[in-house]
Amino acid sequence: MWYYWFTIGYLTAINLVAFIVYGIDKRQAIKRRWRISEATLFILALVGGALGALLGMLLFRHKTRKLKFQLGIPLILIMEVIVIYLFLFI
Repeated sequence: MWYYWFTIGYLTAINLVAFIVYGIDKRQAIKRRWRISEATLFILALVGGALGALLGMLLFRHKTRKLKFQLGIPLILIMEVIVIYLFLFI
């Protein structure tokens, strides 16, 4: 049962990090400063932070015009939900 709490803690942390990183990148974009790479933004989503990434995209209106983000982040989120369900409940 420890893995249940570990999974919840990990997902909470990585989604919070992804959300904050999307906010930082948006702020950097507005100020026309050094940016966080798109690869890094996708990696954060792939390692469990897709919900935070999606919320960051929507709340900060960041990367919402790019098709690879419009499709990629929601698809990653769907895959993560399926994997988490299978991991925790089956």
